[in-house]
Amino acid sequence: MRSIDHRLMEESSSLSSHYFSIFTSYPLLSAVLAFTIAQFIKFFTTWYKEKRWDLKRLVGSGGMPSSHSATVTALAMAVGLQEGFGGSLFAMAFILTSIVMYDATGVRLHAGRQAEVLNQIVYELPSEHPLAESRPLHELLGHTPPQVIVGGILGTATAVVGYLVTLTAK
Repeated sequence: MRSIDHRLMEESSSLSSHYFSIFTSYPLLSAVLAFTIAQFIKFFTTWYKEKRWDLKRLVGSGGMPSSHSATVTALAMAVGLQEGFGGSLFAMAFILTSIVMYDATGVRLHAGRQAEVLNQIVYELPSEHPLAESRPLHELLGHTPPQVIVGGILGTATAVVGYLVTLTAK
């Protein structure tokens, strides 16, 4: 009976440490940090340009740099640096990164531009029109190619600096 209790305690301890290992995952931490840095850059550049604090910029999409690109690039680089660039994990992360970055400059960018045009059309409607009081569409959806490139550079730098930190900590 005592050996069963001991074994259950060991399995429970192993299971709980397994769940907490997510907080030490270098690729995950790199991706979250790159996202956070990109969002803070947007927050402060909005303040610099418009002289006002806009808390929506901390979580909103669009703008310089692309936080989506920074996030997936940091993830792919961290996986490559940790697991190797020739493995299937890096291949999956690379494909994910390519899709996200392509989508940011393609579909999402054009959807944002269409939202601008539609908002202008609704704005010009007479006040008695049923759509005249509709809520404006969100216009900052996608990114220009420079915003995606800078996001990718930020993600790469975040992953490389994180990797160097992990090397020196060992």
